[in-house]
Amino acid sequence: MATNDIKQIVQSRYGEAARRVSAGEAAGCGCQSNAVPCCDPISSNLYAANETAALPQEAVAASLGCGNPTALAQLHPGEQVLDLGSGGGIDVLLSAKRVGPAGKAYGLDMTDDMLALARANQRKAGVENVEFLKGEIENIPLPEASVDVVISNCVINLSSDKQRVLREAFRVLRPGGRFAVSDVVVCGPVPAEIRRNVELWVGCVAGAMEESEYRSKLAAAGFAEIEIERTRVYSVEDARQFLTAQGVDVDAIAPQVNGKFASAFIRARKPALAARANGRSCCGATACCDSTEAAKA
Repeated sequence: MATNDIKQIVQSRYGEAARRVSAGEAAGCGCQSNAVPCCDPISSNLYAANETAALPQEAVAASLGCGNPTALAQLHPGEQVLDLGSGGGIDVLLSAKRVGPAGKAYGLDMTDDMLALARANQRKAGVENVEFLKGEIENIPLPEASVDVVISNCVINLSSDKQRVLREAFRVLRPGGRFAVSDVVVCGPVPAEIRRNVELWVGCVAGAMEESEYRSKLAAAGFAEIEIERTRVYSVEDARQFLTAQGVDVDAIAPQVNGKFASAFIRARKPALAARANGRSCCGATACCDSTEAAKA
């Protein structure tokens, strides 16, 4: 499937979810088919009641993620945070609270309806240290070395160019900055018919990478200290209704699918100092760390 086709499908499905929430309905999920709520086992019960109590209900209802990266990332006051694929804004608003008034949380999304919903949620929440940006996660509209933490919630798996997403995340992180995302990973071979199913490109396990591939792509982008921690492992029963609706013989593929998909928390760090080469020490691909390092260069 062409990259533009995938983006259009994602925009359409998540735009529809945003409009449903704005109209007071349940968001469902990006991979919903014939009103089958296939994502419930993945998207439900991710946030504690004390986290969501102060948020607009629309922000909570529009949450279509697979984890809680804002809690797992251990954000600190004063940090600058970027959420890739911020949707209705729940993780951005939670991040803004954790980094406090001295910090800032950016949300990046390519879907106009989601951005409108997120900005409305920001106004309702009365949060000032937040900015929602329109753009694609493959082309982040921020300068290099501008944020301390990059988070994301079950969005990178939807990109058709994951390596570029990871390179962009590396670029915008400051030296020593942290990559801390929730995503779906594959824990072994998966039947080809599931991989080919177009509907899976726009929800739940769409485009998920194998753990080893995720590690390799992070390393290729320049990241170090890479860790993948599985947070929820799924069985075929979690998607029985959805797969049946797609004409898949669930019982036949169960032995090949059970335990192969998992939500995971992926951590990595941009090195504080790149290795010295020819007497020069710089951080990242182009930007030196500080005035001292710049002078050395």
